[in-house]
Amino acid sequence: MTKIAWVFPGQGSQAQGMGMDLLDIQLAKERFAEAEDILGWSVIEICQNDPDKLSRTLYTQPCLYVVESILADLLREKQQPDLVAGHSLGEYIALYVAGVFDWYTGLRLVKRRAELMDSAAGGMMAALMNFDRDQLSQVLRENPDAVMANDNSPAQVVISGTPEAVQAVMSQVKAKRAIALKVSGAFHSPLMAEAAAKFQEVLNSVEFRNAKVAVMSNIDPNPSVDAEILLSRLVGQMTGGVRWREIALALPDNGIERVVEIGPGNVLTGLIKRTCSGLTLENVRSSADLPHQ
Repeated sequence: MTKIAWVFPGQGSQAQGMGMDLLDIQLAKERFAEAEDILGWSVIEICQNDPDKLSRTLYTQPCLYVVESILADLLREKQQPDLVAGHSLGEYIALYVAGVFDWYTGLRLVKRRAELMDSAAGGMMAALMNFDRDQLSQVLRENPDAVMANDNSPAQVVISGTPEAVQAVMSQVKAKRAIALKVSGAFHSPLMAEAAAKFQEVLNSVEFRNAKVAVMSNIDPNPSVDAEILLSRLVGQMTGGVRWREIALALPDNGIERVVEIGPGNVLTGLIKRTCSGLTLENVRSSADLPHQ
């Protein structure tokens, strides 16, 4: 039997109108209503009518969690994954799907995470495409206030740190493209330590259960079902890098033949395609992509 991995995109994949095809589905109606009670604002209203808010971390992350988790629950009626992983925020949907915490707990965690990350200031992030990896490693060693935040694929990374250090890296590394990202802080870097410490208090108040499906974490791609390990990895996620390239490379090693990206866009399947070959890649962006049988 074909082994399947489900992967969940994070911030940057949001799209106006996402999830609106789900409004006639009873499960989705209930989840949107429950989300409004928890968040104090309407996911539907923001996804339909407010692109400015949808692009702001405070709203982006809960909206993605709600939409992706609904799609995952609908897909679970047809198939089950053998392995799950998520990119940054997407790790929370992966942990929910794996049964590590319930849906309500996941949304409350994402809400608090989004608040802390939205209030972070003073940092900078930039994406580099088609660069010399050895040169980048050397330049990062010379600029300790910048780190690799997302190792997305062999040809794409995101660096994070102080504005001075990130700009220095951008000027010193030869790359086909180098783009400053529109974010409020230096996510996935040591500059998030204060926010991470506050968030750890929240995480410590939550009961993590052993996963029913193995989870590949952002800061450690080795699959695990152990509740304590998954919690410790999540604690480190806010200041640690997203090792997505390594996750992609590890999929075939874990017997995975088919990968389904659940959520708007196709960022993760695109990164996986550029990292390793031989995998069947699929996308479930909306209810129209769900299997009918």
